[in-house]
Amino acid sequence: MLKGISPLISPELLATLARMGHGDEIVLADAHFPGETFNCNVVRADGLKISDLLEAILPLFELDSYVPHPLVMMAAVEGDTLDPEVEKSYLESIHKTNPNVAPIERIGRLEFYERAKKAFVVLMTGETAKYGNILLKKGVTPSI
Repeated sequence: MLKGISPLISPELLATLARMGHGDEIVLADAHFPGETFNCNVVRADGLKISDLLEAILPLFELDSYVPHPLVMMAAVEGDTLDPEVEKSYLESIHKTNPNVAPIERIGRLEFYERAKKAFVVLMTGETAKYGNILLKKGVTPSI
């Protein structure tokens, strides 16, 4: 354990976040997401909810301020519906460290899969909410 770092952050996840550069993307994937199908760099966070992981990760992770939407989620497939409580719970966690972040962008399922293929890492979680995946684009860490 380290002081100031959430116990939800595993050593592997901490090392992965530290290796990411500005513009790199991380997918926080729900338990049903085919992470290994789309990306060879997969880190496990089984049993953990994405809203909790967002709260743990974002104090350590600068979101990209040079893009219109550093947060991306999957849009519902035609004929399906989204549960607005999923995004609401994510935003509650996100706004604790990023109160002025741009709204979450919604993209189609296939486009989301393409982004996952190019992402630096896919973090497989225990999230069971439908359309619970979220992509974060890392920004430039401010100088101390």
